[in-house]
Amino acid sequence: MHFNDYLDHDATSLAALVARGEVSPHELLDTALARQAQVHGQVNAVVRLMEEQARRQLQRPVPGPFAGVPFLLKDTLQDYAGLPTTNASRAMRKHVPTGHASVVRRYLDAGLVVFGKTNLPEFALKGVTDPELFGRTNNPWNLAHTPGGSSGGAAAAVAAGIVPMAAGNDGGGSIRIPAACCGLFGLRPSRGRVSAGPDVGEVWFGASSEGVLSRSVRDSALALDVLQGAEPGDPFVIAPPAAPYAELVRRDPGRLRIGFTSASPIGTDVHPEAVAAVRHAAELLRKLGHEVEEAAPEIDGAALATSYLHVYFGQVPSLVARMKAAGASGGEPELMTRLLMTLGGALKAPALTTQLAQWNTFARALGRFHQRYDMLLTPTLAHPPVRHGTGDLPAAQQAVLGFLQRSGMLGLLARLGLLDSTVEQIARDNLRYVPFTQLSNLTGTPSMSVPLHWTQDGLPLGVQFVAKFGAEDRLLQLARQLEEAQPWFDRLPAMTRKAIIAAAEA
Repeated sequence: MHFNDYLDHDATSLAALVARGEVSPHELLDTALARQAQVHGQVNAVVRLMEEQARRQLQRPVPGPFAGVPFLLKDTLQDYAGLPTTNASRAMRKHVPTGHASVVRRYLDAGLVVFGKTNLPEFALKGVTDPELFGRTNNPWNLAHTPGGSSGGAAAAVAAGIVPMAAGNDGGGSIRIPAACCGLFGLRPSRGRVSAGPDVGEVWFGASSEGVLSRSVRDSALALDVLQGAEPGDPFVIAPPAAPYAELVRRDPGRLRIGFTSASPIGTDVHPEAVAAVRHAAELLRKLGHEVEEAAPEIDGAALATSYLHVYFGQVPSLVARMKAAGASGGEPELMTRLLMTLGGALKAPALTTQLAQWNTFARALGRFHQRYDMLLTPTLAHPPVRHGTGDLPAAQQAVLGFLQRSGMLGLLARLGLLDSTVEQIARDNLRYVPFTQLSNLTGTPSMSVPLHWTQDGLPLGVQFVAKFGAEDRLLQLARQLEEAQPWFDRLPAMTRKAIIAAAEA
């Protein structure tokens, strides 16, 4: 299959071609591998090739709704038996799971042909993708800019045309942020909609969800059909959809009442392009017949950020300790991860418990908002995709913090409470570009980033919609309506368009 033909199809239509015998899974895999080889030096999205496993998968009939479609996993949580799950960390290079994660098994059962794993920041802890282990991933729209994170490799792979859809997960915006950076559609399902098993009950106390990044809404709907549903031993089971999402997505959403805001919940600046993105989306919604007005849930954004970062800090030392206990340590984590380990290790159980209890306060406030509005519209990002290195600590500050961490003084200062103001500043700096996404994670509600805006510099900048718990169907229906009103499928980065022209001329 020629590359230009490959790019003309989403995953759903590629699977239909395979089913009709118009193309073979081997041809699709060859096309995907060729594109990966072509762009790897520029984009660095795929950090582990699994061609042998993919070829072996194709030695037998491949059933399922996505039968024969090339696919990529993210190198965290999505364990593939016999291959390392590194979390992009030297410390976990020796972590080799013996079984598939539930989501991986479901992807394989759906016929997706897994041929690689994508890049992420170490331990999925940042909104940019720049691990020391694998090197940074570049945004196909502009290689000098980040594709976002933590599913940045997945987003870059889709935007670069390697695959039509790739796996991600989202504990603080990690599907929506890279979708917004790379001109893609990204849906974060409700807490419990997709199993995190079998080795984990709930990731980050339930803040994280599994999903995909795609170029079409119907691909994400069908992928959610593949993923949704509990596994034996899951903490809880939520009500299934009234019908398959692939069917529900085709239904009219009806007239929705949507509240919107572009004000940062933590009081930081919001770039004019992000404000324009929301205003444009609001006007488009009005033209489609929806009722739209400026409104926001009554939530203390600074308190929500503090609650999120307590979990963020606290999870790191726990994860590293579990991996060391399992014999997976293959080196020292990055400096920033070690700092987070130290800060997290200084957290006291009552403080963490108090912050976890706050999640209920935020969920109740958002619930009251959803009694009046079907959805909340915000920017996905407070700023267009940033240039590489933006926000990095100065070298001198890194040296001082590294010394304090290695000497044990940082931990002592943290335990004495003398770093509280520093932690608050780290929190503010860490979230100033992405202050909108954590609300959905802590409240367990579904949300999506929709690619409706491009900046004057030609960079994508998506907008976010948050719906009430369990209402993925309404999000997908609205997304499909927006997709039809303002199509984005054929809006591709220049490097991808040039490859299409070159393939046509060959």
